[in-house]
Amino acid sequence: MSTTTDEVSTGSTTGRPGSTTGSAGWFRRHRPLLAVTLAFVVAVTLAYIATPKGGESFAPYDPESPDPDGTRALVRVLEDHGVEIDVVRSAKRLESAEIGQDTTVFVTGTDALGKNTATRLRDRTDDADLILSDPPPYVSAMLDIPYALSQTPETIEADCDDPRWEGLSIQADAVTAYDAGSCFPHEGGAVLAPADGLTVWGAPQVLTNDQILRADNAAVALRLLGGNDRLVWYIPSFDDLAPDETHSAGSLLPDWIRPALWILLLAVVAFALARGRRLGPLAVEPLPVHVRAAETTRSLGRLYRRSGDRAHAATTLRHAARARLARRLRLDRDASTEAVVRAVVHRTGRSDLEVSALLTDSPMKNDQDLITLANALAALEEEVRHP
Repeated sequence: MSTTTDEVSTGSTTGRPGSTTGSAGWFRRHRPLLAVTLAFVVAVTLAYIATPKGGESFAPYDPESPDPDGTRALVRVLEDHGVEIDVVRSAKRLESAEIGQDTTVFVTGTDALGKNTATRLRDRTDDADLILSDPPPYVSAMLDIPYALSQTPETIEADCDDPRWEGLSIQADAVTAYDAGSCFPHEGGAVLAPADGLTVWGAPQVLTNDQILRADNAAVALRLLGGNDRLVWYIPSFDDLAPDETHSAGSLLPDWIRPALWILLLAVVAFALARGRRLGPLAVEPLPVHVRAAETTRSLGRLYRRSGDRAHAATTLRHAARARLARRLRLDRDASTEAVVRAVVHRTGRSDLEVSALLTDSPMKNDQDLITLANALAALEEEVRHP
């Protein structure tokens, strides 16, 4: 009975290392996947922790935003000057808004405009002063507004005939200059540009809470948006776009990108097939592979000869000769070259200069010098063995 118990105990004990080894092997095989998963979990956790809890999130240039890129300060000043402001956040709400000849319609977030919503906007604001804030490239192309983006921290003077801007200047971290511009010229265009019944304003950062106090930004903002008694601040929504008007990342890419990507994919596949055929099928060979020392020596010799590295080959020959001579002369493993030279001189009776020239580095001019060195080292070792 005790024997049976011992056998069971022994069997359970020997089974544990196998299971542990299997678990370790599974972890080694799936280490990359586990690392990526852990990194993803950590990134999501950090993003959740970094996200501010509570409060309302606003888009840039939102008239109700107190953030640095918001425009609440400008709105408050306009209201103090008697301007009635109506914030509109959808095309449906724009249809019901009161818009007349004494109304200025200012549009921010123009990247959410589509052809249909832009047409409805133009029809709805036919009698009003329409101002678009920094339309992106595809909206500019849709409205035939040439543009050129430029970064500048410099002050831009008005420099135009419009008396509203006389003597004023603006300063912003970034502006957009339009080819058809009239006021605030910059980089071959101008920030303020009339375009087919509307006005384009290429410096929305001038209106923000963070930059409203730079240069004459406040005065320019008040004259730009406070010219009429009523201001409709329109913020388009992507929900107003028709199904065929939605802008994806692919729609913003140039037309040649897609065929170029197909060509690149075909080139990668062709390269993989060419390399696969060149290398041939994989050869299965049992491991470990035992290679004879003579074969390794000949292979290294062929590599040295092919590369023409005589200096490295001579250094290898001398190093091996010094090691064998040190063992033969019963010197320490870490014996210096000078100690080996002295022992060889004492054993063979040769001169110090002759032995030192053989065992230390000297230039190899051609293959014949290398052969001569190998023969001389072999003769020296033979002489040490049989003095």
